[in-house]
Amino acid sequence: MTATAALSGRRRLSAGDLEMILSAHEKLIAGRPGGKRASLRFADFSGMDLSGRNLSDADLSASVFEGAKLVGTNFTRANLFGCDLRKANLRRAILVRADMRGACLSGADLSEADLTQADFREGQVAVPHPSRGLASVRHETRSGEMDHANLAGATLDGSQLDGVSAFAADFSDCSLRGAKLSGANLKEANLSGALLEGAEIGGANLEGANLTGAVLTGVNIAGARMSGAKMGGSLSAPTPEVVARAEQLFDMAAAHQAWCRTGGKEGAAAVLDGEDLRSLAGRLKGFRMTAISARNACMVDLDLSGAQLQGANLEGADLRGARLCDADLRGARLSGANLTKADLRSVILGALPLGPDRTAPGALQQARMRYVRAQAADMTGAILDGADLAGCDLTGARMKGASLRGAEYAAAIGLDVALGVA
Repeated sequence: MTATAALSGRRRLSAGDLEMILSAHEKLIAGRPGGKRASLRFADFSGMDLSGRNLSDADLSASVFEGAKLVGTNFTRANLFGCDLRKANLRRAILVRADMRGACLSGADLSEADLTQADFREGQVAVPHPSRGLASVRHETRSGEMDHANLAGATLDGSQLDGVSAFAADFSDCSLRGAKLSGANLKEANLSGALLEGAEIGGANLEGANLTGAVLTGVNIAGARMSGAKMGGSLSAPTPEVVARAEQLFDMAAAHQAWCRTGGKEGAAAVLDGEDLRSLAGRLKGFRMTAISARNACMVDLDLSGAQLQGANLEGADLRGARLCDADLRGARLSGANLTKADLRSVILGALPLGPDRTAPGALQQARMRYVRAQAADMTGAILDGADLAGCDLTGARMKGASLRGAEYAAAIGLDVALGVA
């Protein structure tokens, strides 16, 4: 037994025994013969590399993962109750609906992880005696801890973070839609650009927090401690005037659709420049809006999946969290647009034919595409000069002939394959 295991009262499995247990568990998940669910409670995994393993539905409660490498590990619905994950590398890990009650994630790297509906509330944690081990266990009530943790670009939609301590944690460009943060300690946390639509923050401590550019639609900040919080550029709920204008904006989009369908004989081309379109929610899904102009429009969380937006002018538009999967954006202009956390799966952003010898490429110069889901997208010949592609998932995308001059793409996923160079 290692010194760490002795001090923590946890058992340390041999490499062979652990591999046998993990392989049997993965067989069970895959429905293959010889499978058996992993039960690894009170185990010591500190410093181990379990990256990419499938531990969904495993029981790992009260175990120690301090400093472990868990990049891309699948913990879907896993029991991590009371686990010590301090300084663990959980980058891009899948923790959907995981039981994290009473877990310690201080200093952990959870950037780009999927923590949808994970439970971080307080719990009764069993603590083995430092020398007697499991023969003498006491119980402590602990709140979830993620002080100084890195959750940049992570997804925590619907997660339960009531009472969690996340002092100075990094939630930048994170999705926290519908998350429960009542009573949480978010003092000096970085929530810049975070999507917090419908989040509950009553009684939370946000003193000195950075909420610059955060989306706060449906968030009641009155019950939170906000002293010294930076709120510049944050986006609150649409004003009553904007909501009242929703029907007029929808009629304009419908008239544009008729204009497209009839070749200009009916309806009228719409100009939605600078408009706040959030109140339209999913009403434009599948719409035909070829060549529409919506420069600098607020389109946060809009559902435009399947829409026909060939040649559309969306320069400078705020499309954070927007759903554009399966949309046709050939030749669209998105220069300077903010697409952080948008869904561009299977989108078509290639060139639009304009004549026998003329095409208009998809234009994304200086676009912010951080943590975008762009799997299987067609960006053939697209211009991405100066774009920010940090965390953008381009797995299965086609980008032959795309221009990336001056773009930030070192942290993009699957880019080499998309460009056909790997």
